Amino acid sequence: MNKKLIPTVLAAALLASGCSLIPSLDRPATPVAAQYPVATEQAQQAAADIPWQNFFTDTRLQQLIQTALDNNRDLRVAVLNIAQARALYQIQDAQRFPEVGVSGSATRQRNQITGAYGNAFSVGVGIQSWEIDFFGRISSLKEQALAQYLATEEGRKSAQISLVAAVANAWLTLQADEELIDISRRTLETREESIKLSKLRLDAGVASELDYRQAQSLTENAKATLAQQLRQRALDVNALTLLLGQTPPAELLTSLQGKRLSDLPVMADVPAGLPSDLMLRRPDLRQAEQTMIAANANIGAARALFYPAISLTASAGFASSELSDLFDSKSKGFTIAPSLYLPIFNAGRNQANLEVAEVQTKIAAAQYEKAIQTAFREVSDALVSRQTLADQLQSQQAQVEAESARLKLSDLRYKNGVASYLDLLDAQRSLFALEQAVVQVRLTQLQNQVGLYKALGGGWTDAAAADTVAQAAPTAGKP
Repeated sequence: MNKKLIPTVLAAALLASGCSLIPSLDRPATPVAAQYPVATEQAQQAAADIPWQNFFTDTRLQQLIQTALDNNRDLRVAVLNIAQARALYQIQDAQRFPEVGVSGSATRQRNQITGAYGNAFSVGVGIQSWEIDFFGRISSLKEQALAQYLATEEGRKSAQISLVAAVANAWLTLQADEELIDISRRTLETREESIKLSKLRLDAGVASELDYRQAQSLTENAKATLAQQLRQRALDVNALTLLLGQTPPAELLTSLQGKRLSDLPVMADVPAGLPSDLMLRRPDLRQAEQTMIAANANIGAARALFYPAISLTASAGFASSELSDLFDSKSKGFTIAPSLYLPIFNAGRNQANLEVAEVQTKIAAAQYEKAIQTAFREVSDALVSRQTLADQLQSQQAQVEAESARLKLSDLRYKNGVASYLDLLDAQRSLFALEQAVVQVRLTQLQNQVGLYKALGGGWTDAAAADTVAQAAPTAGKP
């Protein structure tokens, strides 16, 4: 073969490759209703396009979230996984091209017939067993690696969403801890005064020992509750520390003291829109979709194993028995050796590989459908809770006001000898429990707002990206 034909052969091989055996991917129909169970407004701006800096308006919380994004180890691992997936994709993409290298050798051996020793020197440039991708096995694996890379990128976004929501919930929990501790301390002070009064009345013979012991029991209950809440606050600080990747600034924790959940800046409202928006906006759903695409591409690679594998080995250079004549024009030479391998019998291995790939695609499709259903439920739960928690909080606040009035009347009736001390203690116990319950409901309500923002895919867009989206949105669809 003429040396000038080598580039032509290589070009023809490249053009001949590219046949794909990847089946067309039939995406499953959305396995959820077209509307949420609770009626919602149409979203003018999707939650995923609202940066967390705009949703969480508390500057202290913004500082904590940014610290977590910079230092959280789980998020750092997610970013490194992207780099790894990108490198794996590049490795797989490189398989489409021949590996060209320089070779050289020098041997000395004895001729078995003549008994004389001879030398052999060679140097050249060559291609070692380059598989020509006639049936798309390598390109299928490339498509699989690309989808896996894209899935990893979506996984990073999903990890950021979870981290932002976790930090926000931890911050809200700490504020609730402070409010509960404040309630317990005020209650404990009141009960300690009450037990002193009961002791004086007991010593004066005006009250029974039963009244004194009941007051003592309530006082110790308040002490135990306060100790439990102080312990829980310390545990919640530890949880926030883990999320941040470092100790929270002392001044931020101090700023929570003496404050209530109702004092926190209001979070932005986010309309839910339609369930179909989730498929476009939630990174975890796009991750599941890319995983399904990757599994489908693997079917193409498994199918290609049933067809001949064609590879090419070629080299061009110099060979001579004398080192001084190695680069002489007469020492030039080249070789080109295409080879073909067609499997005839491998005990059903290729068929089993294809069946595995097809089943994996079905599994990925089922997981994609489950991810959609889970997302639909998360949004629906948040919407239902948003509607009912507001009513619950309003009713419990009214109940606290009524119980406070009852406590004042019970105390007055007891001092005038009209009611028993048991009525007074029952009013104190009921008011203490209700005040704590109001804090818990308000915390649940705020965390539900965070949960809705997360369920709608909010929390991964930064301010710069959101500005770009906002600027591009008005021009969408224009010529």
